[in-house]
Amino acid sequence: MNPIVLIPSRMASTRLPGKPLADIGGRPMILHVLDRAREAGIGRIAVACAEDAIAQAVRADGGIAVMTDPALPSGSDRVMAALQALDPDGAHDVVVNLQGDLPTIAPGLLRAVLQALSHADTDIGTLVAPITTEAERQASSVVKAACAFEGDALVAPALYFSRATIPWGEGPLWHHIGVYAYRRQALARFVALPPSPLERRESLEQLRALEAGMRIAAARVDHAPFGVDTPADLERARAELGSR
Repeated sequence: MNPIVLIPSRMASTRLPGKPLADIGGRPMILHVLDRAREAGIGRIAVACAEDAIAQAVRADGGIAVMTDPALPSGSDRVMAALQALDPDGAHDVVVNLQGDLPTIAPGLLRAVLQALSHADTDIGTLVAPITTEAERQASSVVKAACAFEGDALVAPALYFSRATIPWGEGPLWHHIGVYAYRRQALARFVALPPSPLERRESLEQLRALEAGMRIAAARVDHAPFGVDTPADLERARAELGSR
């Protein structure tokens, strides 16, 4: 396995405009995400940028930045465009898509997502963490994964994702973490597919892969990192990173 970590980043955020360059402890948020990827030590890293201001910040920090078309519809498309520019010969067989708004993600989670590709028939790996509160269970912003871990197993097939509480009945519930490890050919197939009916209904891109018959596996981790989407989230990230 020869992974590359690609971080899609764009300035257009309705709830927190310009958030990739939002200051956290004197450092733009995108550089904190880059730091977490560096700490994981799993492979080459680059930021797939939609705007030059992001690229300038990344390059000034010694990172690799790839300019991509701002009109691309999703982070997955941006990752694929950066991959083609950086690695046209296909040296990297696994692509980790790390969201650019996870400045506090534990580096171990990036190592864990690769474990989800431990079975050869898995196309896409991702992460889940236990849901521990009623508020988390009820929130539509918390995506739930239907998966069942046998005994002490750390990886299980992910059969469905929903904003509703699934599955029904007694047992653990799983909070999906939007970090993905794609086999290269799976990423190429995924971005070539049109949006699917359930993807549009649930507003969850990963359902496109399941509806196309692709296999997703989830590795379980202890807790879910929080994404920075609002000014309150930004203050939380500043407090957490400032205390390290």
